[in-house]
Amino acid sequence: MRSHRCLCGFLLICVTLCSSAVSAASYRRPNIVLILTDDLDIAIGGLSPLNKTKKLIGDAGISFTNAFVASPLCCPSRASILTGKYPHNHHVINNTLEGNCSSKAWQKSEEATTFPSLLKANAGYQTFFAGKYLNQYGHAEAGGVEHVPPGWNYWVGLEKNSKYYNYTLSVNGKAQKHGADYNKDYLTDVLANMSLDFLQHKSNYQPFFMMVSTPAPHSPWTAAPQYQNSFNNTKAPRDPNFNIHGKDKHWLIRQAKTPMTNSSVQFLDDAFRKRWRTLLSVDDLVEKIVKRLEVRGELDNTYIFFTSDNGYHTGQFSLPLDKRQLYEFDIKVPLMVRGPNIKPNQTSQMLVANVDLGPTMLDIAGLDVNKTQMDGMSFLPIMEGKMNSSWRTDILVEYEGEGSNVSDPACPLLGPGVSECFPDCVCEDSYNNTYACVRTVAPSANLQYCEFDDNEVFVEVYNVTADPFQLTNIAKSIDQEILEKMNHRLMMLQSCAGQSCRTPGVYDPRYKFDPRQMFTSHSWRLSRLRQKMK
Repeated sequence: MRSHRCLCGFLLICVTLCSSAVSAASYRRPNIVLILTDDLDIAIGGLSPLNKTKKLIGDAGISFTNAFVASPLCCPSRASILTGKYPHNHHVINNTLEGNCSSKAWQKSEEATTFPSLLKANAGYQTFFAGKYLNQYGHAEAGGVEHVPPGWNYWVGLEKNSKYYNYTLSVNGKAQKHGADYNKDYLTDVLANMSLDFLQHKSNYQPFFMMVSTPAPHSPWTAAPQYQNSFNNTKAPRDPNFNIHGKDKHWLIRQAKTPMTNSSVQFLDDAFRKRWRTLLSVDDLVEKIVKRLEVRGELDNTYIFFTSDNGYHTGQFSLPLDKRQLYEFDIKVPLMVRGPNIKPNQTSQMLVANVDLGPTMLDIAGLDVNKTQMDGMSFLPIMEGKMNSSWRTDILVEYEGEGSNVSDPACPLLGPGVSECFPDCVCEDSYNNTYACVRTVAPSANLQYCEFDDNEVFVEVYNVTADPFQLTNIAKSIDQEILEKMNHRLMMLQSCAGQSCRTPGVYDPRYKFDPRQMFTSHSWRLSRLRQKMK
């Protein structure tokens, strides 16, 4: 009899807890999942192998056709995602410790106010990270793998850059070494399994944020065994800008050898196939996470974002393969989102950037983005179909080039100042491959305006509607008034912070241009620009 009373009491507690849990669930803030790939383009077919991802996220929600990154390089771009800031405000300029990538200075100034930190501290989210964080994470001079960034309840961070085997993970600050056994060590699968474990063991009484950052399709492009023979007949796309000379572009593009050698073309085609093969495991990861959420009854209350840290090129303008350039193939990325109140099979042409990811997720959690120092803005209203006509018309893209202080012995004619050079002495980067661009998408204009910080103040301008492959630089033929307005707008964006980064652009009806307000410190740029365009 006593045991019966105990059982009744237990059941009564269960019913009470269950009913309150159901009640809490109906009012609970949505869960958020961010799946971040590494070097995944959209311009040269990067989404083609991801059929399950497109079906489970894109078809089930919204796909953005004008999603861009603030800088086309891993660490600056990832810092922009985490902070919601442009590089000139978070000060991560490249993938090195000296460039502030995961440095002590970064940790001190930015890590405590990343959007996951705010979700955890101010909105009660339980947070989980797995995968590549920042390229120098785990460096001895940055605290080693013992350093767990603030804002994460569960931390599985990859030491340094993307690998598929023979790597070290920081599991809540403790080193976990992995070898080369596919069944135990293939990183994309390890991240999938750890994500599923988190979903299984997390608290059901708090909303969660989960960020899964895959190594694919970054080099060394190691495919899972079952996918090593996929896409054997695939080649890099032969778009109009493939293997042609960029004769009206910055000198770094002009130095590329055209036509490329047969060996270079074979190399980039092989790399292209290998990239796609690694993505098949990412497709499996996405499917596993979505299916697990569905089985747990959590899918309908979960936003799932899928994107990349930068684009990529394979042979465009005769550059073998890399990122780092100002063109669409390097700065444009996939962005698909599904979630509550997002109708399926939507496509949006609205201009969004990776600095908007943090603000959007804070908005989902009910936090006020205006109380942060973020430069981006929430695109949640766009996804919910509530957007009015006042959405922004431009964003900033900025990149600081890198070069070696000494000449490459294999390429002495190039001299010092270049980097990322291939055996045929074609280089993908240099000190003066330093540029800033205004990327405009408005009803009346689809324009890219870029200035290089070099001796020439070299300018590139593209009408992307008329010239989607950016074959013709129209800097010398475009109307002088537009050129001056874009120059002014660029200088304003390069010095913006927070709300001032979201002011009306040149092609916004609310834009006001006053030449008398030119930045005196930059006036030399405009005068040199005028001389150059004559």
